Amino acid sequence: MLGGLTIVAAAAGTALAMAPGGQVSAGDRTAIEQIVHDYILEHPEIIPEAVEKLQQKKLSAVIGKNRTAIETPYGGSWEGNEKGDVTLVEFFDYNCSYCRASLNDLAKLAAGDKGLKIVYRELPILSQESNDAAKVSMLAAEKGQNAYISYHKSLYAAGPVTKATIMASAQKAGIDRASAESAIASKKYDAAIEDNIRLAQQLQASGTPTFVVGNQVFAGAVGYDALKAAIADARGK
Repeated sequence: MLGGLTIVAAAAGTALAMAPGGQVSAGDRTAIEQIVHDYILEHPEIIPEAVEKLQQKKLSAVIGKNRTAIETPYGGSWEGNEKGDVTLVEFFDYNCSYCRASLNDLAKLAAGDKGLKIVYRELPILSQESNDAAKVSMLAAEKGQNAYISYHKSLYAAGPVTKATIMASAQKAGIDRASAESAIASKKYDAAIEDNIRLAQQLQASGTPTFVVGNQVFAGAVGYDALKAAIADARGK
C-alpha cells in the first residue's frame, strides 16, 4: 500500500505532467501547493514517513562511502560464507544483553543462508570490561576465524563479562593467559576500536547491537525475521 507521502508526490507529479508543455502557471502551482499543504495538515502522520525516508537516504550514502571499511572484518572476526553475496555486519559489545539475545538469530541466519557472510565489529562502549574483552577478541581474530568464533560464543555463553570469563573464553580459543593479559594491557588495538566507534557514529548508531545489511541500518535486537527480510532485500538489489 502506498504511503501518504507517496500519494501526495504522485498527485503533484501527475498535475505537473498534464500541464500543457510541462509548464505550470503561477495560479496552478499555488493550487497544487495548497492541496499538498492541506493534505499534510489533515494527515500529519506522513511527516515521520518523510523524515524516515530522508534519514535512510542519508544513511545509504554513508554506507556506500564506507562500505569497504564496514564490511571488511578484522582478521577472522566473521562467520558464514567468506565470499558470500550479502554481508551482514553487527556492531556489538560483549556486555550487551541485546547482543547476546541476537546471537541465536545470527547463528540461525548463518546456518540457513549459504550465501551470507556475517562480520562482527567491536564496539565496547558499556564498560572497561567490554574494552578488555574486545582486545582479547581481536587477538583471537588474528589467530583465525575458528579461534575468534570460539572466543566470541564462549564469552557470551559465560554471562556478564569479568576478568575470569575473559580468561576462560580465551583459553577455550587456544589463547594462553599471558597473551590475553598482554593484549588487554597493549594499545595495539586502540586504533581499530576507535575506527569502529567512528564508523558507528557516522551510521548514527545509538547503541548495541547495530546491524548493517545492504544499504540499511537497524538498531537493537530486531530479530531473525527482520534481518532475514533485509538480507533478501539486499540480495534482490
